[in-house]
Amino acid sequence: MSSLDGFSMHALTRELDRTLSGGRIDKITQPNKQTIILSVRQPGRNFLLHITTNPANPAAHLLLKPLENPPEPPVFCMVLRKQIETGRIAAIRQHGLDRLLLIDIDTIGAGGVLTTKTLVLELMGKYSNIILTADGKIIDAIRKIGNANSRVRTVLPGDDYELPPAQDKLDLFTAPMADILARVKSFPELKLQKALLQTCLGFGPVSAREACKRAGLPANMFTVDLGTAECDALAHALMELRDAVDTDTPAPVIVTDANKKILAMAAFPLHYLTEGTTTAYEDLSTMLDAADKLAGSYVLPDKDRFQKLVKNEKNRATGKLAKLDDELAAAENADEWKRYGDNLMTYQYELTDHADAEVTVPDIYSESGETITIPLDQRTTIIGNMQACYKKYDKLKRAQSLLVEQKNACAAEIAYLETIEASLLVSKNLADINEIHNELIAGGYLREKPKKKNNDKPARPFCFTAPDGTTILVGKNNFQNDKLTTKTAAYNDTWFHTKNIPGSHVIVRNGGAELAKDTLELAAMLAAHFSKAQDGSNTPVDYTQIRYVKKPSGAKPGFVIFTNQTTVYVTPDEDVLAPVLASDKNA
Repeated sequence: MSSLDGFSMHALTRELDRTLSGGRIDKITQPNKQTIILSVRQPGRNFLLHITTNPANPAAHLLLKPLENPPEPPVFCMVLRKQIETGRIAAIRQHGLDRLLLIDIDTIGAGGVLTTKTLVLELMGKYSNIILTADGKIIDAIRKIGNANSRVRTVLPGDDYELPPAQDKLDLFTAPMADILARVKSFPELKLQKALLQTCLGFGPVSAREACKRAGLPANMFTVDLGTAECDALAHALMELRDAVDTDTPAPVIVTDANKKILAMAAFPLHYLTEGTTTAYEDLSTMLDAADKLAGSYVLPDKDRFQKLVKNEKNRATGKLAKLDDELAAAENADEWKRYGDNLMTYQYELTDHADAEVTVPDIYSESGETITIPLDQRTTIIGNMQACYKKYDKLKRAQSLLVEQKNACAAEIAYLETIEASLLVSKNLADINEIHNELIAGGYLREKPKKKNNDKPARPFCFTAPDGTTILVGKNNFQNDKLTTKTAAYNDTWFHTKNIPGSHVIVRNGGAELAKDTLELAAMLAAHFSKAQDGSNTPVDYTQIRYVKKPSGAKPGFVIFTNQTTVYVTPDEDVLAPVLASDKNA
């Protein structure tokens, strides 16, 4: 995706400085390892400044609604609380036109001395960082960088903080337009878009392409072909963009494709993209908040960790299953070793000990007189080889049944881990993640203390209402699936689940009444949506009454068996699901 470039960040800096300067930092939280939120109190109103270093969309903007926080704040959050909580924001400024914002914070130190500390926001893709400095020294950073991580620059407490060196480019706000045009034309071997990137400080591909479009010039034309008319048009376009970001009322937009993937975003309307959907926003913060949601930038604490853990455990189990298949294939050849032994017994007096690595003799079991080649261990006698063949035969015979059991258990474990993967996909809050955390502990995948239940925000299943008023419940994880199916649902409610695909248990509280066609289709679509097949089409979904769904004794969480089912095939319709998903009563 295209994140905001330094040129558009000029408008963002103006917006944040105008809104937050003079405000007092009331509270600091850290929802996850990449995100800091400053609660800033201004007269008559509080603001939440959301700062994220997520590579998908590093940004700083005002939040529309707060995020959940872990019960124990991380170390960096504690450092910020100690150093800048209760401080006042003196200014928010941008370093040149880089993607680097500086928040100057006045704090009262020992003896009532006023000290200014600076929170440096380096919003540069995978190199993004949040660094607290004072008097040019680093106090702490959300992402510490030692010599092992970088040979160019370390970011460690006590180090001197150095701003990135100035780029050899021209600032559109201070440089004369004649100098900018001369610099563009000084790259005759470059196409216009690349020349603008080399010339204009803070320009990213979006700004460069938009400048070409507004000038009515092809982005891929060579600068050597720029005449007086083209230069005039380019100058006018660049001044237009400059004015668009240097205003108190910018007009930011996001352009998305058919899959709602962000194609571009900027602090000004974009005209160069002829395809895609353009959405305009009233300010930069609202736009960046929307971009966060589109990019999925916010990740619940531990969600990434659990996803990696489950993926690794699944890979381990898959590798073990492949080995078991090989061992089972070998065990199924047990009769061949008995055949070797019987032939060695028959011909033992005709063979010489320690002579050959293999012998070929007429097979006593062949009616047509075919021969059989028997591998031998030259270190032992013919009788010793015969006994080894019988021993191998006995071992493989015993192993067959054991290997089948192990293979079934391994396949069941993979299926179970896939259900946890599906649960992680639909987890939306800390309570959901805590339940999965406890499930992983109970399953022996984690050696940690179980998380206590949060009585303020307990984990609840999704609760939707069908068009005819019927309640539809959807489990978010295996514990909730078990509770819904075995305790919550009545015996004549209807149970839905994707056929042979990990996913949520869906309960329609119809109490034996005939299901309306729309309700049945909606429940089936919800079952498909909350499964590993959520992006598929023509997904098979089984449904039956709860009375026909049973949980075997000792079965893993979420596992049931059922009968009397009917199968329907559905493709989730986003237009149908969107208003339903937004109406979750337990949200």
